[in-house]
Amino acid sequence: MPNINVVDMAGKAVGEITLSDAIFGIEPNKAVMHAVVVNYLANQRQGTQSTLTRTEVSGGGRKPWKQKGTGNARQGSIRAPQWRHGGIALGPKPRDYSYTLNKKVKRLAFKSALSSKVLENNLIVVDKIELAEFKTKAVIKMLAAVGAGKKALIVMPEVDAKVVKSASNVPGVKTALVNTLNVYDMLNYDTMIIAKDAVAKLEEVYA
Repeated sequence: MPNINVVDMAGKAVGEITLSDAIFGIEPNKAVMHAVVVNYLANQRQGTQSTLTRTEVSGGGRKPWKQKGTGNARQGSIRAPQWRHGGIALGPKPRDYSYTLNKKVKRLAFKSALSSKVLENNLIVVDKIELAEFKTKAVIKMLAAVGAGKKALIVMPEVDAKVVKSASNVPGVKTALVNTLNVYDMLNYDTMIIAKDAVAKLEEVYA
């Protein structure tokens, strides 16, 4: 079982924690993590692109010239696709890009992402993350003290408005709860700073 140090918000070691092998000590599966990240990004797509067909473009209600005798090709509307300002043939319409993955695949990717953070020494466990007041400087000071990278993900066991609001002003820093944590965020941020209570919750949910 992987053991890592527990630090306080000042970066001082205050103990040690033994992490669950089943969650933090598996061999990371890169293919599965990639599949889950692609799925996450696809599910975020709005799918709002839309073009007008010949029935939706205004105008073109009158036949431009008679069917026969002019020498021109027959035309029924000046809003047909071959005309300038005409409708678009087979253009994109709003659609849903989302799709689902097997629950076992998502769980494996989640555990793989956590294990990769441990292997790369990018997981920092803090005994307690709390602030006495709304203060961005306090969050910046904590990140510097614990040795976080430029992009840091702070994982909390429950909502703490002071921490969330204070961290939101720091570029490259995001807060998440145990139940909102996802593979994309874990891989996207350099360092994962997690409260000790949040580790216990993760092990309880994914045991």
